[in-house]
Amino acid sequence: MSIQKTFTQFMIEQQRALPNATGDLTLLLVDIANACKRISHTVSRGAMTGMLGSAGTENVQGETQKKLDIITNDIMVDALEWTGHLSGMVSEEVDDFIAIPEQYPKGKYLALFDPLDGSSNIDVNLTVGTIFSILSGTEGVDATLEDFLQTGAEQVCAGFVLYGPSTMMILTTGQGVNGFTLDQDVGEFVLTHPNMTIPEDTKEFSINMSNHRFWETPVQRYIDECMQGEEGPRGINFNMRWVASMVAEVYRILTRGGIFIYSQDTRDTSKSGKLRLMYEANPMGYIVEQAGGQCSTGRERILEIVPDSIHQRVPVILGSKNEVERVVSYHLD
Repeated sequence: MSIQKTFTQFMIEQQRALPNATGDLTLLLVDIANACKRISHTVSRGAMTGMLGSAGTENVQGETQKKLDIITNDIMVDALEWTGHLSGMVSEEVDDFIAIPEQYPKGKYLALFDPLDGSSNIDVNLTVGTIFSILSGTEGVDATLEDFLQTGAEQVCAGFVLYGPSTMMILTTGQGVNGFTLDQDVGEFVLTHPNMTIPEDTKEFSINMSNHRFWETPVQRYIDECMQGEEGPRGINFNMRWVASMVAEVYRILTRGGIFIYSQDTRDTSKSGKLRLMYEANPMGYIVEQAGGQCSTGRERILEIVPDSIHQRVPVILGSKNEVERVVSYHLD
């Protein structure tokens, strides 16, 4: 009988291959994995414990918070603040960055996370997830706001956990992308999807078609060509998918290709996009690029954007290389 490799074993083996590795990152990721196991359990019991529905509050972006948004944020913070691996954290649900309490040691990493991506799907029992990004900090000192304002290319690692029919963790440390499935019987993530790659070509796009009238011209052009199918300039039929959960969209692209677009539109010109750069676009972009795909705003590579705030928004176009390049070329035109 073959024994599947656990997440912890996988990380230790990767650590051993690096002569200067201290093990701090491995321990931090194990802590994140443990927090996500708790979130998975909490999400699965939402209806039975009265945790579904709105909390009656708004986050820093003015979005209505679900009860589980707040609960899952608390789970992540409680699991990571005491470990000694972090000097600070950023969460979608908290206005300012989160300082490590004075009584705990300060580590050399920074964690940024969306504790419950796609939470609007919670009440209708659709897929949600947790997205996280790890940056380098300064060991032994409290983080400052400026410490977090690094480009996506500077990420140490990035990942997301999918709470769907099964609970899965997708992770990159800059050496490809691997997927782990939670074995509920033993409480361990095990390696089930090694070396995930995104096909360069695709016949599938993911976008919210109800916003068509608000899109910029290059995005309208691209989608209109896809919709024309074999009779149009592309000469092939496309399928459309839209889950309204970034973790679900990106996981599908990782497993069978596709392009995901959440572009800038004309409804609110004060916002350059919908998705947050630091804890949504950057980690997802890093994962997609490590799997052979591309990510862009349409005008620049997402991982090269120098952030000006921890909750900055950007347009996002990511997925199969050749389709992303086509959309970018329409923006350049």
